[in-house]
Amino acid sequence: MAEKQRILIVDDDENIAELISLYLLKECYDTKIVYDGEEAIKVFADFDPQLVLLDLMLPGIDGYEVCKYIRQSSQVPIIMLSAKGEVFDKVLGLELGADDYMVKPFDSKELVARAKAVMRRYQKSKQQADEKGQNIVEYPDLSINLSNYSVVYKGNTVDMPPKELELLYFLASSPNQVFTREQLLDHIWGYEYIGDTRTVDVHIKRLREKIKDHNSWSISTVWGIGYKFELRKSVQL
Repeated sequence: MAEKQRILIVDDDENIAELISLYLLKECYDTKIVYDGEEAIKVFADFDPQLVLLDLMLPGIDGYEVCKYIRQSSQVPIIMLSAKGEVFDKVLGLELGADDYMVKPFDSKELVARAKAVMRRYQKSKQQADEKGQNIVEYPDLSINLSNYSVVYKGNTVDMPPKELELLYFLASSPNQVFTREQLLDHIWGYEYIGDTRTVDVHIKRLREKIKDHNSWSISTVWGIGYKFELRKSVQL
């Protein structure tokens, strides 16, 4: 019998947490509920979840800090849950490494659907990386490794949240090909992701702050359309 997938629920509202757990248990997931950020950090490694549902407004250590802690050692999918529905809050959560963001109150069935979608994308990506050995794209002064989620730029390792790295890898894997913002949302966040195309713009902006244009390549804006990883004519693949 296959082992149940584990989902860690971090929410200080006991009623919401129990309701989420009930729906997930019906879908044959194994759940664990914790009510604050400190406890989430303590149990994360031992529980070893395949997904974290993370409320932002937690007592003590908030959800943002918990997300940053998890991302130091794990790429496990994270869905942030919050009553804050402003674009700034969503983008901040995604920048820190969340895979999705849901605004309270939400429909429990939609949450379950998103949880399934996020885990499915993560497992597919991990399986593809395992099958291919190492997914690495290399250009002069730039190496992007999707297998261990690392970026080396001019000899230095650059810290990046998973979605930034995946976006960079996706663009660099198809040099000179133009992608619309909608296409990038689809490929990186998944078609189920209900987001704003400004999310892509913010991630591109942060990539450019960390990875400056090179004589051989650049992350270019195609005005009115989207973005591309542009190679200079002198670069040979």
